[in-house]
Amino acid sequence: MDKTINEYEGKIPKKLLEGIREYLPKGTNHSKLKKILDKAVREYKDAKVHSGESVGIIAAESIGEPGTQMTLNTFHFAGVSEMNVTLGLPRIIEILDGRKQLKTPAMEIHLKAPYSKGKNIKEFALSIKETKLGEIALEFSISLVDSEIEVKLDKEKMKTLGLTNGQVVSSIAKQLKKFNVKDNKDSILLRSRAKEESLNEVYKAKESVKNIHLTGIKGISEVLPVKRGDEYLIVTSGSNLPEVLQLQGVDVYRTTTNNIFEIEKVFGVEAARRAIINEVYKVIENQGLNVDVRHIMLVADTMCFSGSVKGITRYGVVSEKASVLARASFETPIKHIINAALVGEVDDLNSVVENVMLNQPVPVGTGIPKLVTKSEK
Repeated sequence: MDKTINEYEGKIPKKLLEGIREYLPKGTNHSKLKKILDKAVREYKDAKVHSGESVGIIAAESIGEPGTQMTLNTFHFAGVSEMNVTLGLPRIIEILDGRKQLKTPAMEIHLKAPYSKGKNIKEFALSIKETKLGEIALEFSISLVDSEIEVKLDKEKMKTLGLTNGQVVSSIAKQLKKFNVKDNKDSILLRSRAKEESLNEVYKAKESVKNIHLTGIKGISEVLPVKRGDEYLIVTSGSNLPEVLQLQGVDVYRTTTNNIFEIEKVFGVEAARRAIINEVYKVIENQGLNVDVRHIMLVADTMCFSGSVKGITRYGVVSEKASVLARASFETPIKHIINAALVGEVDDLNSVVENVMLNQPVPVGTGIPKLVTKSEK
């Protein structure tokens, strides 16, 4: 059986052969196996892209047409008001534009045992969540006479988070250099080091004090332990992949984020390419639409082929096109034409857009071969 399968090596990819070997029904005879393999070779050859096929246009249409049917904009987690996930067309635009600032950054943190079994998962989730001073303060008040800010502390909340007055004082002292910090048991006093501080400055300082980072991981504003199948994991609002991966108890092989640039920074461009494919496919699948993954792969390849992730915008992929007319056809045409004229750039008209602009046959499909006939004498 293996000998017959090995004969087809080179005709079809190894992965397909392995699949055939794995799913082959028990008791399949030699002639039936040969028929299966011959059919697989035919199917594989039919699935191959022909030379000159305009794959870019087909991919654009295949993603764009179902994209017009997308409805849902956000998915909301029940019970947590701040946790939303952008979906549908806004999310696809966010990915393909290569936006670094996401509307709703989110992570799925997979855990090792015992947390993955649910033990102490709430405590672990709270230790990840970023806590700012504003969250453990009952009120902020300003003394105009002494240019002093008083922060009254919520002792119950501090106990839940395992915070002490000393930790709060040291965090404020590190991040707010212009003020002396004094522990007053139930509150903390901040006095300006300047002899005279204007009311405006003190008020600004009061507002900035609210955002002082105390514990947890920066950027993660909400955490939600959820059960999937037999294991527990933590879904977050906000993302900080490099720091989360350093935590004890986190499964670094499965933890992921919807921020493609963080994935590129930590794991490299190949992982970012895979993330683009996964994220776009996830959105399309959620909408119940059917788009072949190879169209999405082509878009991901276009975004990543330069070695780093670039959006499909005039500042990203389009700015790197070798053709002047292709760059000009997208946006700001006069700028591109003037810049090309100043340096004497030449356009060889090798692609589709330039030839469409000049009313010439495009080099795709039947436009690829150049036919010359011999005229009879």
